[in-house]
Amino acid sequence: MNVVTMKAAAVTGYGNHEVLQVQEFERPKPQAHEILVQVKATPVTTADAMMRSGNPFFARFFLGLSKPKNIIPGTGFAGIVVELGDAVQRFQIGDAVFGETAMGFRANAEFVCLPEDGIVIKKPNSLSFAEAATACDGLVTSLNFIQNLAHLQAGQKILINGASGSLGTAAVQIAKQVGAHVTGVCSTRNIELVQSLGADQVIDYTTTDFTRTGERYDVIYDTIGKSSFSKSKRALKSNGIYMSPVLKLPLLFQMLWSSNFGKKKAKFSATGLLPKEAFLPLLNQIKEGFTKGQLKAVIDKSYPLEAIREAHQYIDTGRKRGNVVLVP
Repeated sequence: MNVVTMKAAAVTGYGNHEVLQVQEFERPKPQAHEILVQVKATPVTTADAMMRSGNPFFARFFLGLSKPKNIIPGTGFAGIVVELGDAVQRFQIGDAVFGETAMGFRANAEFVCLPEDGIVIKKPNSLSFAEAATACDGLVTSLNFIQNLAHLQAGQKILINGASGSLGTAAVQIAKQVGAHVTGVCSTRNIELVQSLGADQVIDYTTTDFTRTGERYDVIYDTIGKSSFSKSKRALKSNGIYMSPVLKLPLLFQMLWSSNFGKKKAKFSATGLLPKEAFLPLLNQIKEGFTKGQLKAVIDKSYPLEAIREAHQYIDTGRKRGNVVLVP
């Protein structure tokens, strides 16, 4: 029997972008309740780069001690259903879909196989594959933080550190939809981008330390983990929340401490680890925001799958604006 193959990215060990290769793998075959998706776009994220590098080190206890257990990286995808398991009922061949493989990874490939009842929904015609592929990273993560951790309300003040990145560009839009007063923090070259997304105020971090302006915020959302709860406390209101998706040991201790002492709180959530029952409603909210024209995906660069090293190298510069996608 001839083996049908596909191209996919492979992580050969922990390190810089050079540990990535594009290799031939056997194309997955869907089981009874699975669908096979031909990937049209898949994002490369800052989180992907951190996992590739094996930092922070304690993450290796979950990802693999000496090298990643899941050799094919990537979690978000958008594509077309090309094959169905015998018992599939929710999808048909030709359906355009997007979603997330979560800790199963495998998305930076030409094809990905997943359960029909997994984190996968149909793509609106108004949305490109590249735009849809980015939904599960910045948009869903920021919606989870703003809605479920901060419980942000209209009229409250939120500061978004790293407002020009994937999570930041999403957070600015989501917070404005809530009706909050939004302050974005970014570099000089990204001020216009952040303003165009609806930020009421933009702070240039190259000239101003947001923790020393005298302003006080209900929520500080540090999308890039460059500040800390300790530094940001002076810029929080008495019942303020500092939250970040970048888990470092100090943040872990601060979460535990602030949950029991003091009115100001430090918070973290691993959005990608949410059960599908919690993740899917968030993804459907993002889909609705797209279809109503309330949200848009900011895409900085697109690369072919073969250029995944270059994509990771660009992310490592820290100059990414919005999202980076691979187009297999």
